[in-house]
Amino acid sequence: MNKKALIFGVSGQDGAYLAKLLLSKGYTVCGTSRDAQISSFRNLEYLEIRDRVQLESTALNDFRSVLQVLFKTRPDEVYNLAGQTSVGLSFEQPVETLESIAVGTLNILEAIRFIGEPIRFYNAASSEVFGDINGAAADESTAFSPRSPYAVAKATAFWEVANYREAYGLFACSGILFNHDSPLRPERFVTQKVISSACRIAAGKQDKLYLGNIDIQRDWGWAEDYVEAMHLMLQQEQPDDYVIATGESYKLAEFIEIAFRLVGLDWREYVISDKELRRPTDIAVSRGSPKKAREQLGWGAKHKIADIVRMMIDARRDK
Repeated sequence: MNKKALIFGVSGQDGAYLAKLLLSKGYTVCGTSRDAQISSFRNLEYLEIRDRVQLESTALNDFRSVLQVLFKTRPDEVYNLAGQTSVGLSFEQPVETLESIAVGTLNILEAIRFIGEPIRFYNAASSEVFGDINGAAADESTAFSPRSPYAVAKATAFWEVANYREAYGLFACSGILFNHDSPLRPERFVTQKVISSACRIAAGKQDKLYLGNIDIQRDWGWAEDYVEAMHLMLQQEQPDDYVIATGESYKLAEFIEIAFRLVGLDWREYVISDKELRRPTDIAVSRGSPKKAREQLGWGAKHKIADIVRMMIDARRDK
């Protein structure tokens, strides 16, 4: 039987790659945007799948709007990848961040409960919920200690999902995803900022790259690997939550060094760490343990940091 999936936030990096994956598996894919008639859906265009995705207008902070799109599309699986996605921006827009993530997730859960059909639900959680755990590898039992409005919102949404799973028997899962990148990342994300700046500096179109703390360590993965994990979670017999990560962390400075080396430059001559660009609070080291995902989902990251930087550089050069 042909399955139907509804992706809230289909225009983002993960939404676009997930749509591509599900289409390859024979799904009918529906995707939402706040205003589908005027949204550009550049990422769907980039992946050459826009004409294969049914696009709907939906406001996640409006319960009636969420209920309407569920009734209209009648999906077997729902993926919530929507909401404000930037940690840095969340300090400037804390209310919008909390509403778009926590209220949006709650509206989807309540709408699924209201409809009463066996819809399987995936929620995009984030490694930011763990905060700073002194370099330890976070797993599903690690306590939350969010350090940004974004992390607080993601932690709230995680517990909403757990509550609806336990109280109402919904098939609802959260994927606690560590950092994952691709050419679809906008430049407000530091990795894409590094890639774009390295290429522009090599082409003589930019002089310097200004960044905040380049000693932070992150567990960086590849977005296409991570959307496979999302799909696998909804194919299990029982719903559960999973940490999705590579299990390896690297300094931002190492990411920068690889990127500049690939364009033939020494990063130390061009990169300036500016204290004014540092966040009010930040996580020194972030690392995840994918053991449970490996053992129960059969999932593992196919790409590590050197692959990721090279593929992002190659995509930039092809533009």
